[in-house]
Amino acid sequence: QVRLSESGGGSVQAGESLTLSCELSGVSANIGSAYCMAWFRQVAGKEREGVAAIDSDGITKYAESVKGRFTISDDNAKNTLYLQMNQLNVEDSAVYYCAAGGWWVCGGPWYEGYALDYWGNGTLVTIDS
Repeated sequence: QVRLSESGGGSVQAGESLTLSCELSGVSANIGSAYCMAWFRQVAGKEREGVAAIDSDGITKYAESVKGRFTISDDNAKNTLYLQMNQLNVEDSAVYYCAAGGWWVCGGPWYEGYALDYWGNGTLVTIDS
């Protein structure tokens, strides 16, 4: 069984940083060693937005809105996905979700989210001005 569990959310001031973590279990058994993992965020009443993705080769992709500020990474030994978020602003406030799927997803419109099979429950990030 695949389980994704996010942590690290909280409330910070604009300009500060946060690092989100997503612990994964069962992913390799269900997806294999080649995967695509991503972070999404959603504000109530708005569409979900793909923030960043990384595949098993370490290739990363970012939404334009976070390029240069956010960094996605993974630690295979710890089965953990990270999202380092710097220079946070009020518009970054959202519930952040991690997701995982087959490696091919990262090569397509991963930011749409529909091709990713496994999702966490989310962690809330609030940025105060």
